[in-house]
Amino acid sequence: MVLTLRNLRIGVVGLGYVGLPLAVEFGKRFRTTGYDLKVARVADLSEGRDSTLEVTKDELKAANRLEFTSTLTDLKACRVYIVTVPTPIDKYNRPDLSPLEKASAALGSILKKGDVVVYESTVYPGGTEEICVPLLEKHSGLKFNRDFFCGYSPERINPGDKQHRLPSIRKVTSGSTPDVATFVDSLYAAIITAGTYKASSIKVAEAAKVIENTQRDINIALINELALIFNRLNIDTEEVLLAAGTKWNFLPFRPGLVGGHCIGVDPYYLTHKAQEVGYHPEIILAGRRLNDNMAAYVTSEILKLMANKRLRIKDSRVLVMGLAFKENCPDLRNSKVIDVIRELRDYNAQVDVYDPWIDRKEAQHEYGVKPLAALGKTRYDAVIMAVGHKQFKDMGVKAVRKLLKPAGVLYDIKHIFRRDEVDGRL
Repeated sequence: MVLTLRNLRIGVVGLGYVGLPLAVEFGKRFRTTGYDLKVARVADLSEGRDSTLEVTKDELKAANRLEFTSTLTDLKACRVYIVTVPTPIDKYNRPDLSPLEKASAALGSILKKGDVVVYESTVYPGGTEEICVPLLEKHSGLKFNRDFFCGYSPERINPGDKQHRLPSIRKVTSGSTPDVATFVDSLYAAIITAGTYKASSIKVAEAAKVIENTQRDINIALINELALIFNRLNIDTEEVLLAAGTKWNFLPFRPGLVGGHCIGVDPYYLTHKAQEVGYHPEIILAGRRLNDNMAAYVTSEILKLMANKRLRIKDSRVLVMGLAFKENCPDLRNSKVIDVIRELRDYNAQVDVYDPWIDRKEAQHEYGVKPLAALGKTRYDAVIMAVGHKQFKDMGVKAVRKLLKPAGVLYDIKHIFRRDEVDGRL
């Protein structure tokens, strides 16, 4: 191992929610090249515009050693490559590693002796060495742990969170040899003010990542199940959780739709690997099934409320407030709000969507939904508060109710308003 931090050049592959903040921080200290396949994305970043809203124009300007490209050969001068491409699931909830495989094959074509490739993309334990390393070897003609080396440092980016930023979140690191592990750890320590944690192996670091979100998924599934029970008992779930939360060690989870690029995805990576080695997970998959079915439950509750008010469901007008997977964020990845919209449309309801945070063209491309540019004078049979954006909270319940017909239903998935102000909530 001969690399040192002095005069190091870094290439960051993938400039989304994870890669861009990373490239910016490294670009303040090291010569850094950010690479993305999307030419338009590179053009925007080069002009100081970030559509994900994770990095400001001033922050981009402060990274004065950072440049952007969509040309792979521009990465040839780099000695460390950090891969931050997405690792989604397919329609059967199986890991889709094609972006990671393509990135590894591409890097293999420009890899040099002594280079280090660090992966941040979420994989199952063993994924880096079983999937990525063989592709690097195949396309480079080099030998792993002799000619080139690998590391793994799982991403912990929380889209839309302006308090927990990359430098202030402790970073888990690892490497394919002890020397590489030390180098990777020192590399991240140069930009992470919260400190680093050097795992004993790449597999341990990979496993740590998938269980972080698996744990949250199971906890939310428990609260969702409690919400189903309390609803049948005619008890308000929020009131129960507030009462229980007076105990010092009660965990503050809330019910809801579980989407996004992590919590609704990562558990399937772990269960895939578990089944591959002969173990069928019980609790993890049960939690996933429950969370994945919450959209159908929410829709059924809304339809019951409409029926009780003698509102016609077929050809009814419904407004869904919010499409992003979480509040105050434009991230549309794996949003479960779309499941509610599709369920309503299956009953022939006419559904409008309004979300001031998202890119409307992206919503149409990803989900076939054309969101409203602004709220108009249409009056709806039902309004669904699907995402807790600040703008929706600031509107207040009176303004939201003005969007309804006199007998309309206001359903609050995100507990934006008080129980006595809405017709139903999760």
